[in-house]
Amino acid sequence: MTFRLPLAAGTRLVSVAFTDAAPSPAAVTDLPAIGMLYIAGPFDGSVPASTASRETIFTCRPLDATPAAEEMCARRILGSLARRAYRRPVTGAEVDALLEAYREGRGERDFEAGVERGLETLLAMPQFLLRVEARPVDARPGEVHPLSDLELASRLSFFLWRSLPDDELIELAASRRLSDPAVLSAQVRRMLEDRRATRFMNDFVGQWLQMRDIGSHEPDRRLFAAFDDTLRGAMVRETELFFESQVRGDRPIPELLEADYTFLNEPLARHYGVEDVYGSHFRRVAWRDDRRHGLLGHASLLTVTSYANRTSVVLRGKWVLEALLGAPPPPAPANVPPLDESDAARPTSLRERMEAHRQNPVCATCHRRMDPLGFALENFDAIGRWRDKDGGADIDATIELSGEPVDSPRAFREALLREGDGEFVRTVAEKLLTYALGRGVMYYDAPAIRRMVRGLEGDDYRWSALVRQVVSSGPFRMQRIPDAGASAPAAAVGQQ
Repeated sequence: MTFRLPLAAGTRLVSVAFTDAAPSPAAVTDLPAIGMLYIAGPFDGSVPASTASRETIFTCRPLDATPAAEEMCARRILGSLARRAYRRPVTGAEVDALLEAYREGRGERDFEAGVERGLETLLAMPQFLLRVEARPVDARPGEVHPLSDLELASRLSFFLWRSLPDDELIELAASRRLSDPAVLSAQVRRMLEDRRATRFMNDFVGQWLQMRDIGSHEPDRRLFAAFDDTLRGAMVRETELFFESQVRGDRPIPELLEADYTFLNEPLARHYGVEDVYGSHFRRVAWRDDRRHGLLGHASLLTVTSYANRTSVVLRGKWVLEALLGAPPPPAPANVPPLDESDAARPTSLRERMEAHRQNPVCATCHRRMDPLGFALENFDAIGRWRDKDGGADIDATIELSGEPVDSPRAFREALLREGDGEFVRTVAEKLLTYALGRGVMYYDAPAIRRMVRGLEGDDYRWSALVRQVVSSGPFRMQRIPDAGASAPAAAVGQQ
């Protein structure tokens, strides 16, 4: 079945799907599927005379067609673009280098072709592609030096906006006012309120919770026929919207595990068994029971910590240790025997099979800490649906954590928040600092992390306080000169 659908110019959302009216089983041997969606065009289209991007680039027009007037305007355009691209005021020599490229393009065609060639050259410059933090000429390995205000502006902007600093940041940095604590705090508040801060929220939650791996995760379609790309996207969007609501609402960090609401559209609501949610639009929904409160009830995280054909207490337990408690287990030893499969004649639960697996002394050491954390989530299947049985066997999700029994999702969340006297908050602080720095934290960052966590106490552990603590911390505002032979990079690459 092939057909064409003409579309008018403009932004369009195009989707293809089969309706709920399935064909007769006698007429087909397999489920219907989309073979290909091909979009071509435009046909007989025209280039618009003015667009938002063109207006941003062409901040001026030549007063006349003389070479002097055109070059004067080109200098102004390229100087403005270079200031934003290099994230600092530019020198006359730097603009002259771009003008050389402009003259080549102008000689081939016209004024706009010259600007185009200058812009192409700008985008290939190391000053744009690399974030280089200058070191003092007399710097010695192991020393710590403060970033300049302009370097601080770039680090701050790529942290909270994942993009270039705007004119206000550059102006403050150029006048050396950004490093003032009051000014820096005000800029953090302004940037968090900006819509561009959503980029950092989505990117951080994907990195921290390993949710970005869900794109390559393919549950077995024979066992989980309800799973498709639409549901996958809805799972991710739920977690992104939930996290954004926590940060923009300036909620206490522990509420990530306790919040009694989420964001659902119709496919995801149907997946969770929630009624009266229709359409593709996401809306905030309050949970009627506490099984899915907080992040631990999100299908995105439960799916990405499962195998294609079943849940995994090991993957889930390892994820809880790494992402929530900041205590990753050691690597698994080589030649670990595989887990036995359940016998159809005598169904066994995953807990029974794991207990048999742990009889191997090599396996027991690694699994003693991980497995209970994974078993606490065993009522959620491999794509995050609630269940009471596993292959016909009753599920026992009761565990013991730090000497206390845990017999429900609520008890598990509360136990995690008690674990290690605030390990969850410390881990979130460490993960956010890692994201902000673009590197893993080292042993010499530990005192700063402890100070950050102590500083959160007076602000009820709210997100705005954590971001301020990160931005004002020594690791964020300083650079450490690598020791001889160390692999620490001198530049952050490609974060644009």
